Amino acid sequence: MRTPPCLHTRPPGRTDLADPALHAAGDPHAAWRTLRRWDPVGWQPVEGRSGFWAVTRYTDARTVLTDHARFTSTGGVMLTMLGRPEPARNQQFAATDPPRHGLVRGPLQRQMTARAVARHAPAIRSFVRQMLRPADGVLDFAELTSALPLAFLGPLMGIPAADWPALSRWVSMSVAEHDPDVALPDGPSATLDRGHRELFAYLVNLVLEHRRRPRGDLVDLLAAMPLRPGAVVANCYSLLLGGSAAIPHVPRAALTELIRTDHYAHWARRPERVGGVVEEALRFTSPAGHFMRLATRDTTVGGVRVAAGDAVVVWLGSANRDENVFANPDTLDPDRHPNRHLAFGDGRHYCLGAAVARLTLRVFFEELFATFASFEPAGEAERVRSNWLGGIKRMPVVAGRR
Repeated sequence: MRTPPCLHTRPPGRTDLADPALHAAGDPHAAWRTLRRWDPVGWQPVEGRSGFWAVTRYTDARTVLTDHARFTSTGGVMLTMLGRPEPARNQQFAATDPPRHGLVRGPLQRQMTARAVARHAPAIRSFVRQMLRPADGVLDFAELTSALPLAFLGPLMGIPAADWPALSRWVSMSVAEHDPDVALPDGPSATLDRGHRELFAYLVNLVLEHRRRPRGDLVDLLAAMPLRPGAVVANCYSLLLGGSAAIPHVPRAALTELIRTDHYAHWARRPERVGGVVEEALRFTSPAGHFMRLATRDTTVGGVRVAAGDAVVVWLGSANRDENVFANPDTLDPDRHPNRHLAFGDGRHYCLGAAVARLTLRVFFEELFATFASFEPAGEAERVRSNWLGGIKRMPVVAGRR
């Protein structure tokens, strides 16, 4: 039985959070703000696929993300899997619950701690400097940062720079299948399927190449585990998608806000705060928009009864702007403390690549502040049409080098 909460006397207007248009051209933060106040755990019907419980408050979000006994990841973690069987169930660490989850993730995690990934800092810095070197005058900051994932995908997975343009497109098809830049004429489902097929075909070849010429990276580590070949590829897919899709959007959204508030120079003058800059940019941006779980039994979330098998979707962008947790949540504040955001999720499924993402973003912001004295808008930014990827795909600016 789905029982809506009765928290206030005035119900909210119906907002379709699954609609990609809301996240591309609407105001999802206004919608989330309303839901946090009036309907923090609310049922969202989806035509042809039942629906899901939308969780918009921080405390409830943490409950869903950390309690794997009540909320399983084996049914898929994105809305694209709503009402569909998860083919990587119990094979891919993202779609596996403890204790099996730890058997796959554990060896990878030991190679992805902050201490372990620190050795890649010089290579990441060299890559970022090369990326920023030709930038000057009027440019598209989104295009400039599009190659940022290669700063770590090269060292961690042995992905050549020449392969990135095609990979980037297939990744976009897999997380933003409604976006007109990548959508196929046959529609979103065909786009999603094509993106997945192309990525998996590429990764099969990548794994085979690593078997012929081991590099000692994460692909080799996965290939050495007691996993079926399909599971090795599925986990490579998880690593590739998790790292490459979201990270470039963090500096884009942060810079957009710094330009709007005329605070870029103020941030750039205090490089010692770059750690706070990274954490606040992650909280403010929340590029991975949601994570989905399935209820394993009849239970409650935020006082709302949820039936066994129901999909429960945590909206990270909403949880990270919860007024009950973050003071002035719509303000980009590098001095914010504490700042326990959920941009990387929480619990056992906390993002495996968090350390390398933080390292890459720290290096990027250091080099950005050292290279550019100013930025000004040169046109309207254009957002990605996706209910999962909260990002900017075009961002014309005027860049003034130091």
